[in-house]
Amino acid sequence: MPMDERPDPDQLLKQVQAEEPDARRARLKLFFGANAGVGKTYAMLEAARQRKKEGVNVLVGVIETHGRSETAALLEGLEVLPRKEIEYKGFKLKEFDIDGAIARKPQLILVDELAHTNAPGSRHPKRWQDIEELLDAGINVYTTINVQHWESLNDKVAQVTGVVVRETVPDTFLERTHDLELVDISPDDLLKRLKEGKVYMGEQAERAAENFFKPHNLQALRELAMRHAAERVADTGISKVKERLLVSVTGSPMSPRLVRATARLAASLQAEWVAVHVETPSSVQQSADTKDRLMRIFKLAEQLGGERLTLSGAKVVPEILRYARANNVTKIILGKPARPRWREWLFGSVVNEMARQGADIDLYIISGEGTDFASRRHIAEQKKELPWRDIGLAVGVVAVCTLVGWPLLRILDRVNLVMIYLLGIMWTAYQLGRTPSMVASVLGVLAFDFFFVPPYFTFAVTDTQYFFTFMVMLAVGLLISTLAGRLTQQTEALQRRVGRVRMLYRLSRALSETPDPQALIQLAWKQLTEFYKLPILFFMPEAKEGMRVVAGDSAAFDLSRESMAATEWVMLRGEAAGTGTDTLASLGALYLPLKGLQHPVGVLAIKPSDPAFFQDPEQYQLLETLAGEIGGALESTKMSEDAGRAAAEIETARLRNLLLTSLSYDLRDPLKRLGRRVHELLEPSIPLSDKSRETLMKEIKDESDRLEKLAADLLKVVESEV
Repeated sequence: MPMDERPDPDQLLKQVQAEEPDARRARLKLFFGANAGVGKTYAMLEAARQRKKEGVNVLVGVIETHGRSETAALLEGLEVLPRKEIEYKGFKLKEFDIDGAIARKPQLILVDELAHTNAPGSRHPKRWQDIEELLDAGINVYTTINVQHWESLNDKVAQVTGVVVRETVPDTFLERTHDLELVDISPDDLLKRLKEGKVYMGEQAERAAENFFKPHNLQALRELAMRHAAERVADTGISKVKERLLVSVTGSPMSPRLVRATARLAASLQAEWVAVHVETPSSVQQSADTKDRLMRIFKLAEQLGGERLTLSGAKVVPEILRYARANNVTKIILGKPARPRWREWLFGSVVNEMARQGADIDLYIISGEGTDFASRRHIAEQKKELPWRDIGLAVGVVAVCTLVGWPLLRILDRVNLVMIYLLGIMWTAYQLGRTPSMVASVLGVLAFDFFFVPPYFTFAVTDTQYFFTFMVMLAVGLLISTLAGRLTQQTEALQRRVGRVRMLYRLSRALSETPDPQALIQLAWKQLTEFYKLPILFFMPEAKEGMRVVAGDSAAFDLSRESMAATEWVMLRGEAAGTGTDTLASLGALYLPLKGLQHPVGVLAIKPSDPAFFQDPEQYQLLETLAGEIGGALESTKMSEDAGRAAAEIETARLRNLLLTSLSYDLRDPLKRLGRRVHELLEPSIPLSDKSRETLMKEIKDESDRLEKLAADLLKVVESEV
């Protein structure tokens, strides 16, 4: 994309400078339908024309007519905003001009197709984010949406139609809707419109009729749209007991379905809800794909109006129940187990354990079919790469145990030689992990049989009692492998938690001991740089210069106009931008607000060398926590400074009043004496000799000198305060 087509930083800032009262007054109206072609855009244009007749200033931002002449005819007489051209891979794409709309600032703007994906290079990847900025700028918006684009209904639509819709709008944005108008026609009428070319044209209409536009699909989607619209507008007026929901999520592909189901249940109950992931020792060594899925699941939960939380513990169920009881959770949502029954018998089931231990909390079990990341079969077929090097070392350990035991065969009983192999298995489990130790357990049994059980150098066994020895040896070896491997995982998880806690403790303690804001920023930059080993910058607002770098080496960052505008956007909106977010994702760095209790006080920028850094929810959550700690400390120091200045001003005013009171008494007597002497000189009825006149003149001069000295002292006091 050419430089002149990049988002203008000045325009980027204008859209976030709207006053809060305007944002609260802006209204969003949705024209909601079950499918394309039901007449949402037509109904929206008719409503807009009526508002124009009422004297409302109406602007058409984007309208997609799709070649429908009757829809295009309704545009006559309405002001249409020119679209902005964006160059992408040699093509010029036309998109909604959000900067032009905010500069024009109409009372009402029409923006069609809420779920539309913007062209690469646009300020936001999704059109609903553009509309969010319009609402924040105090502009009323009319827009359209189909039921399949409602994020929390995505799974239900996939079940009905067999099609997973990728363009969705989060429920957190849709909750800003003030008015919802259902636009509905029967499936028969819709199919008739499709055949007449009033929905899609040519081959596109044929493909739609063969796939999505089937009578049973249309009827099911129509019922879903009607039911959802009724739920949105229903107001029973009955007071409900406050519910709080918790959904347990992992990096599993079924977790998005659990999150959406929880969001729908929470909406129907008007309840708060939280998505919780429990970090156990076994989950420490997660793959990059799993971490990426978990990060997307957390983002999905926030988009649907939930909170996200990561807990740490040895087991999932006790940690969830501990949090649930401490935070008055009334319902827990879990996924249906996908493991074979025999694994549940051997290793237990989270669902069964939750049902037994959490009898005081309602438990909901949700099926995981139809997930949008991958199928269960695909997950079952995924295999981790085997640690061949460690397995080779495990084979070597078994060989060493055999060499050590061979000369001891003449001294010790054969059964005692088993201890040598168990010792080797224990070392392997602790040093190399679970898989190599299990290999060592099996090889140890085979080696013991081959070398130490007669007949030698064969796997044949003449004494059947040795079969019991083999089984016990294998069971103990596998048990040692499992326990030692779990101990290693717990140690690694503990080290990670200790590292995070130590970082938070050190930072919090250092911040609390630093009263100067500039020194506090430098201290925070030093500690974060040492911890992350990445380029980090801190930005603070200046009265006239905008955002300014106050800590860090800016050489590693691209401090272009767009980047600096992004820092001001983050400062004003209090939201993250840059890599790993949906706003200006091409910047190459993550910009986080330093949030205080009242408002952001600065911006933190971090530039990782590996984009996978943002896929780890633990890293992202820790970084957000650290930014919050720094923001709170900065706000506290500034409030302390303001309080100190206010106290100094009060004390200065008190001293000034005391000084003026004292001076008023000091001035009053000399002025009275001076007045009397002048009166005696000027009064003709009072006879004065030359000597008396000279004495009066001398007294007047003395009093004048005294007054001049007092005036000079007063002037010095005033000048010292200024």
